[in-house]
Amino acid sequence: MLEIIINKSKEQKEIALVENGKLVEYYLDEESIRKEGNIYIGIVKDIVKGMQSAFVNIGTEKNSFIHLKDILDKVDESKEHKEIKTDISTVIKKGQKILVQVKKDSNQLKGARISTHINLPGKYIAIMPNTDIITVSQKIEDKKEQQRLKKLVKENLSTGNGAVIRTSAVGKESEIIEEIKSIEKKWNDIKNKFDNYKSNKPCILLKANNIVQKMIIDLPEDSIKKITVNDKKEYEKIVEIKNDNNYLKNMVVELKENEDVLDKYDLKKEIAKLENRKIWLKCGGFITIDKTEALTAIDVNTGKYTGTKNVEQTIYKVNEEATIEIARQLRLHDIGGIIIIDYIDMKSENNKEKIENSDTIFQRGSVRSGQKIEAKGSVVIIGDVNAGAEVIAGDNIIVQGNLRGLAHAGAKGNKDAIITAGNLEALQVRISNIVKEIDKADNFNVARAYICVKNDKIEIEKW
Repeated sequence: MLEIIINKSKEQKEIALVENGKLVEYYLDEESIRKEGNIYIGIVKDIVKGMQSAFVNIGTEKNSFIHLKDILDKVDESKEHKEIKTDISTVIKKGQKILVQVKKDSNQLKGARISTHINLPGKYIAIMPNTDIITVSQKIEDKKEQQRLKKLVKENLSTGNGAVIRTSAVGKESEIIEEIKSIEKKWNDIKNKFDNYKSNKPCILLKANNIVQKMIIDLPEDSIKKITVNDKKEYEKIVEIKNDNNYLKNMVVELKENEDVLDKYDLKKEIAKLENRKIWLKCGGFITIDKTEALTAIDVNTGKYTGTKNVEQTIYKVNEEATIEIARQLRLHDIGGIIIIDYIDMKSENNKEKIENSDTIFQRGSVRSGQKIEAKGSVVIIGDVNAGAEVIAGDNIIVQGNLRGLAHAGAKGNKDAIITAGNLEALQVRISNIVKEIDKADNFNVARAYICVKNDKIEIEKW
């Protein structure tokens, strides 16, 4: 069960996403700092020809940055394109007003990255004004459904607008049509404000969805069972969102006014740990996480763990446990982009091969029904594996959320492979050539499941 907990104080607003009583995501909603997704009327302050870029004042402390490719008409990124030879000075001028959206927030060194390619997200689609491109989420693999959705959206979109059809659109029709109308009305209001704007000062036209709204949109329907909040105004906002969206009709909204709702599930303790660069593993080993602008480096260490008399197995155990914890930490810290993991060196060529050639796949987001993921090495799913989905790996399968679909670890004969799941709801699991049928009388619906082979039989334990 997914639950959102909102704890508001005078100082800040904290948001925790809890799955089966375990913290999986945490945010400080600093709306005054977070600008990503906001839409502004900006004023061009300077043109940098050598970089084919410009600096734009959107009313923030630092001028924002825009590249030529984010000013020219949007192109279909799936197709090959010729090198851009247009001079930016022929496209925009100093002092010109320009309608832009923040794509990446500013940091200590740089201003925000902006674009004229506007994206207005909804639950089922995201509308892209001023382009004729209509694309479908890659997670929708059914060709007939792809064609149906494209046809439906094209027939209902205004001329000159494009769209990205989201995974949640599968099987929907009237909901998509209503959402198109709602988003296009929002866009027309923005255009009118821009066209009639006479000032030479920047101005915000639209604030992006806050973190809770984004969660509600991005997570699968009916996955959020409850929202608990300690502030009446926040409570009223959530109730309004619920009443405006039929797909939230089963969600419970609870007000615990003036209470510290983070006391629930011992969340304060878990949140405090997020400040630590070093994260201890249950076995006594630890990992360290260092984020830079370019990448995230994760180092694995044996720490206090001495394990068995077999040093090689000790090291392998730490590496194995670290993989599971890394998946959890990536989600908790909302880490994406380039991730480099430095596992502990091993002498065994067999174990080295398992680690070095594992080709571990990290998937952020759930694996949908009909979707299939295959990997030579391990697969880490930072989300759910839904019923009807398949995950096949040469080594381990780590599922941070619910495992409802097929998981086949050690597919090439590796009986040492494991499967873990935040919550096990699958009817069958496989390791190597060994199959385990699961029924309600046999460890069905196991929270924090650890699945391995012992004496040529699959055993299910609690992690």
